[in-house]
Amino acid sequence: MRRSLQKRTKIKQWKALVLLLLISVCSLLLWGCSVKPENLKNRLVVPLDSDIKTFNPILIGDAYSGIVIGYTLSGMISESPITSEIQPELAEKWEIQEDGKRLIFTLRPDLKWSDGQPLTADDVLFTYQDIIFNEKIPTGTRDVLRIGQSQTLPKVEKIDDRRIAFQLAEPFAPALRTLGGIGILPKHVFAPTLQEDPKAPDKKLKFLETWTLSTPVNQLVASGPYILQEYRPSERVIFKPNPYYWRKGQPYIQQLVMQIVESPDTALLRFRSQDFDMYRLRGEDYQLLKRFEERDRYNIYNAGPSTGQAFIMFNLNKGRNPKTNQPFVDPIKSQWFNDVNFRRAVAHALNRDAMITNLARGLAQTQNSPVSIPSPYFLSPEQGLKVYDYAPEKSKEILVKAGYKYDAQQQLLDAAGNQVRFTLLAPAGGRVALGAQIKTDLEQIGMKVDFNPVDFRIISDKLDNAKDWDATILGFTGGAEPNSSINLWATDGDSHLFNKGPVGDEPPFPGREVADWEKQIHNLMIKGAQELDETKRKAIYAEYQQLVQEQLPLIHLTMPLYLVAVRDRVENVQPSALAGSTGVTGALWNIEQLKVK
Repeated sequence: MRRSLQKRTKIKQWKALVLLLLISVCSLLLWGCSVKPENLKNRLVVPLDSDIKTFNPILIGDAYSGIVIGYTLSGMISESPITSEIQPELAEKWEIQEDGKRLIFTLRPDLKWSDGQPLTADDVLFTYQDIIFNEKIPTGTRDVLRIGQSQTLPKVEKIDDRRIAFQLAEPFAPALRTLGGIGILPKHVFAPTLQEDPKAPDKKLKFLETWTLSTPVNQLVASGPYILQEYRPSERVIFKPNPYYWRKGQPYIQQLVMQIVESPDTALLRFRSQDFDMYRLRGEDYQLLKRFEERDRYNIYNAGPSTGQAFIMFNLNKGRNPKTNQPFVDPIKSQWFNDVNFRRAVAHALNRDAMITNLARGLAQTQNSPVSIPSPYFLSPEQGLKVYDYAPEKSKEILVKAGYKYDAQQQLLDAAGNQVRFTLLAPAGGRVALGAQIKTDLEQIGMKVDFNPVDFRIISDKLDNAKDWDATILGFTGGAEPNSSINLWATDGDSHLFNKGPVGDEPPFPGREVADWEKQIHNLMIKGAQELDETKRKAIYAEYQQLVQEQLPLIHLTMPLYLVAVRDRVENVQPSALAGSTGVTGALWNIEQLKVK
């Protein structure tokens, strides 16, 4: 009896120890005492495909930083991705005067920042006049707002505390959506940063080092539905509701958690383990997840072709580093890359049907245009857009006619006898399989490709700063409005990545050349933004798409269908590809309206 009692006592002690361990583990999983138990039931957890680079909304150059900051800052208006209607945000109304050359926005009364400070027309004026239009601050947003051949920027005028006016030099078709949709910045936070930092060797503005990833999140000020609660590099971003958000009582979800998971396979496993409430499907995921859709209580939404563009891009920059006088690209390789016949041969060598079948399991379609497929301005092949069918023998024919030749081992040589060999970069993760196929395709026409999957931040640094790269696979998020990509096509644009020029205070690059076709594309983009007649606008953008396909600064690949799995407990979800095709963003565009059971 005593032994039995001792045995039961030991069992109870063991159970208590196990329970204690379980509680400890659960506490770790729930990320410590900062999370209140009552909030755990009202929490949405989603994956973020990559870590972010900055909290500064003006200096964002990657999609993931934009996603994070997008939930914290609001513009004056927004556009519904479902109906395409303009919706009021910080502005309660707007007027268009003088045949579209004057826009007046009226802000809502009693707006406040998340720190309780008033949000007024002074903040709007400051955002445009002192930040976006400041030539000392490098930003692609400024390129999007340049108007006409003169590339003039709008004039901004404060009428009173709630009204702000934009005066345009000439009609600008995207004016309302572009001017109204930019996130407004808090003047009381950023105004002191517009002084040169005396400690910096090049006397850069303090603004350029403001709201970096080392900034404590409680110092970040918001106007959108959420504010940042926590950021742990390469781990997660946690949001909590903005107490002064203008939509009273919203957002409904008390905690939004973005777990940084760069491996798609890991993200899939975590969704199946019910760690995540949403998951953006790859083609190979569909059959598996569809099988367990009812059992595991989620729905798979098909929002049609994704927005944006996926492409392989060669470095066409003939310039030299002004500090070292070294060429950005090996001159031998630069001759290949700047030969349009070389790029056309590459375009014909890529087996896009195999990409769709093998990589996307048939849940994708060929992308031939710099305009997003769901956009009303997209020119389809059926409407005459030039395409490059898979024809490796034609690739070889083009190369031989252009002066290239093959050795006894069928390796491609240029006219001087140099082996055609270059490095292809791709972001590690989702594009590795795509890069492997491109390597195989190009080696079938004799090119030697050194495929190198690396962290996206390494690629971004090479594109923006070092500029010493050969080729890369990238994707842009895209949207309905073609002018949103003007900073890619403007010859001096911040995102003119394939032939990037000096930005901000950078000195000119000796030897850099801008081709006539680059200037022509830029002019077409300007012309398209000036035209108010929709039929004529479409014709201009059709010409632009044809020219891009003729010259191939970007060699387009395929675009997947936007498929996202959402757990049944999430209510009011309306996924849309036009809301964003990066990760699960297309299902979070109305985050303030989402609820969880």
